[in-house]
Order: sequence, then structure tokens, then C-alpha cells
Amino acid sequence: MQIPSDINGLYTDFYELTMAQGYFSCGKKDQQVSFDYYFRTNPYKSGFTVFAGLYDFVDLLKGFSYSESDIEFLAQKGLDPKFLDYLRNFRFSGTIYSVREGEIVFPNEPLARVEGNIIECQLIESLLLNILNFESLIATKAFRIKLASGNKFFADFGLRRAQGLGSLHASRAACIGGAGATSNVLAAKLFDIPVSGTMAHSWVQSFDSELDAFRAYAKTHPDTTIFLVDTYDTLRSGVPNAIIVGKELAEKGKQLKAIRLDSGDLAYLSKKARKMLDNAGLADVQIIASNQLNEYVIKTLLKDQNAAIDSFGIGTEMITGKDNAALDGVYKLTEIDGEPKMKFSENIEKVTLPGKKQLVRYFDEEGKFYRDGILLFDENPGENECIYHPVYPEKNTNLTGLKKELLFSKVFENGKSLLENISPLEIHAFLETRAALLPEEHKRFISPHIYKVGISNKLMQTRNHLSAMLKTKH
Repeated sequence: MQIPSDINGLYTDFYELTMAQGYFSCGKKDQQVSFDYYFRTNPYKSGFTVFAGLYDFVDLLKGFSYSESDIEFLAQKGLDPKFLDYLRNFRFSGTIYSVREGEIVFPNEPLARVEGNIIECQLIESLLLNILNFESLIATKAFRIKLASGNKFFADFGLRRAQGLGSLHASRAACIGGAGATSNVLAAKLFDIPVSGTMAHSWVQSFDSELDAFRAYAKTHPDTTIFLVDTYDTLRSGVPNAIIVGKELAEKGKQLKAIRLDSGDLAYLSKKARKMLDNAGLADVQIIASNQLNEYVIKTLLKDQNAAIDSFGIGTEMITGKDNAALDGVYKLTEIDGEPKMKFSENIEKVTLPGKKQLVRYFDEEGKFYRDGILLFDENPGENECIYHPVYPEKNTNLTGLKKELLFSKVFENGKSLLENISPLEIHAFLETRAALLPEEHKRFISPHIYKVGISNKLMQTRNHLSAMLKTKH
């Protein structure tokens, strides 16, 4: 289900339109091109990234067109009437190949390949980068939280701190990464995500006493009762009052589900609250923690302090992708009318890889991820015996006898999405199967091991030859 909005062909940077008009005016509109999407650095100093946003991008691409009011707006901005006539019938008609959403991926390897005429491929650049960069950033953050929390449940509580309507895509991405529910009701409806929510301090404050507030809430929600216990004094008031109402619920055949801690020393308070609940015969009541949590705080709570916390509500840190403002994904031209193209630089690390490419994953003898190889699209992976470091070719890996997997599949063709609409939680299940194949040294938070990505000999020779030609020409 598409997010209700005015997203259309205007959801782009203006330079995309000025370039597109230039292509049109220069007679280039029928040139067939290929672009690659990739990113340069893992966020959060992580050893991996979770690829997310593909379905949303493809879904929004179907509506990427220009209405008459859009045409009028662009005319006011000085665009040529002949080009605007062209835009009146615009629809993306190209083909897109991509790795699967929820895949574990790494820097500088192509994750999507866009093919079509030069105008349509240029115009969709900003939309692609906006969606894939953002959702991959949030999904990666959420999965790091999942790694820190182990099997403990956590929910997305971030709507009020999110960047505007980006909260919708952020909630979806958070669930791809591992959040089991969201407080964002619209996101829950749009993306088939379980919804979660309890009460705020204002509920407790609106009654004459905390005990009255808890009783009223339990009466209204007898089957889903969770109390926020830190409005006044967690251990002297909140937990004791929760115990009173919890016992009253038990007498009626109901059960207090949980209490929530939202401030203070969460490790200390959770252990004290756990003891109080157990002593009162409420051992089944869970303890939820929230308040500025991230993967590092959760890890120290659970591993270092043995906090008695059963689940978490994660807000600002996850939904904003803190401490990284953005994933540095880029979109680069690689081929025009069958001729490989590249961005040249004296710094070889910034030289782009030319031509249409494919991405191959190789596995070690234990079935774990071992290397990723970038090959030209017409190479036979079964005949590729070695991949080379893109900068230092003396560093290379023999692939003989290794099991391999092609990571690209066609996801858009002839104006139609080829993707199955599956829920974020189903995508997360796929992510879990892939993460189980990623060696543990790549998952650690401090100085993770760098996953090796190499290029084929044919691709290396193509790049070197084209680089030499560009040096001579320019």
C-alpha cells in the first residue's frame, strides 16, 4: 500500500530536470544507459549494512509522472515547452535489477542496476537515493539493536522524534531491522506491522492519584494492561500501585501484562521492581524499558549489569539513525549505448567501476559468507577463478571450488513491479537467515572485521584500459 502523498515526478532535485532537458535538446533522449547504486561506508562504524527500501522505491516509481499542474509549475521555472510536452507522457519504462531487500551488504558493491533511456534513468536518481539510503540506514541501526538485545522484544517508539513524514519509512525500516512492533499507527496500517502502545505520564497526571489512574486504565484495557510506573516515584509509588491493581486484575481472571520504566537508573530500578513483583506473586509481569536507548546502552544493561528487563521501547536513537545522519549512497553512470563509462580520478579509490555488472557471493567450507565478487554482467561466474582487491590487485582470493550465489534479480520491467508485497517482519525473517551466515567477527561493535569485496580480472582490465584512455584524452 503506497504512502498517501503528493510524491510524483517533482520529487527530484532540480538539476535532474535541467540535465534531462539538456539530454532532450541535444538529441540524446534515446540513448540507452546503465546506472549503479552503491554506498561507500558502513554506517555506525559497523561491519555490514542492511539493504532496505526497495519495495517502497519501486512502489513509488509506479506513480512517478507529471500532472498538468506539475507541467505548469515547471513552465514557471523556465523549462522548455517542447521538453514539458515530453514530460506529459512520462513514465519510467526501464529495467531495474537489485539485491533482495533485507540482504546483508557491504561498501562499494553494486546493490541496484538501473537500465533505460538516459532521461528516465536520470530523473529517478533522487527518489532512489532518498528511499534506499534512508531505509537502509534505519534498518541497519535497528538490526544492531537486535544484535544487542538478543531474543528480547523491542518496539519502535520514535514517531514524535522522527524527521516529519519520514517516520513512515523509518518505522517500516525499523521493523525490517528487528523491531517487533511500532507505535506509529499509520505505518502499522500501511505496512502490516503490529501496533504497540501503553500510556503517557499525562494519563497518570489527569487523575487524583496514581492508583486511580492505574485502576481506570485496567478497566478500559483489561486484556492489554501495561502501567507506566515512573510518573512520581518508581519504587515507592509506581510499582506498589501496579502490584495492587495487578492483584485486582488477577482476582477477575485477568493479568497485568507489564510495567514500563522510562527514567532513572534502568538496571537498578528493573532489578528492584523485579524483586517486588516476584515477592507479590506477579512473576509473569514483564518489565519494559524505554528512554534514550541504543545498542550500546542495551548491551551494557543486559550483559554488564544483568538488568531485569524483558523488552524495550526504542525512540529517538533508532528512528533518526543516530549517530549517522545519512548513508552515503551514490548513483553512478556506468554505460551508454553498450560502451562502458567511468568517473576518472587520480585517486584510484574514487574511480568508479565501468559497465553493467553483477554481484556474486561466495561461501566458505562452513557455508558462511566469505567474499563478494563484482563481475561484468556477461561473465560466467562459474569460470571466474579469482577476485582482486579494487585498489591493490596483489591482494586477491582464489575462488576455486567455492559455492556461490548470484545476488541480483530483476525487480522492475515494462512499467511494472516484479516484487512480491511482503511485510517488514517477513523481510526481517529473511535478514535473520542471512545474518546467521555472516561470521561473528563482522558483527562486533568495536573494530569489526572488514568483509572483503573484490572485482574480476575482466572488470579490472576494463577499468584500467578505460582509465588509460581517459588520461590520454583529457
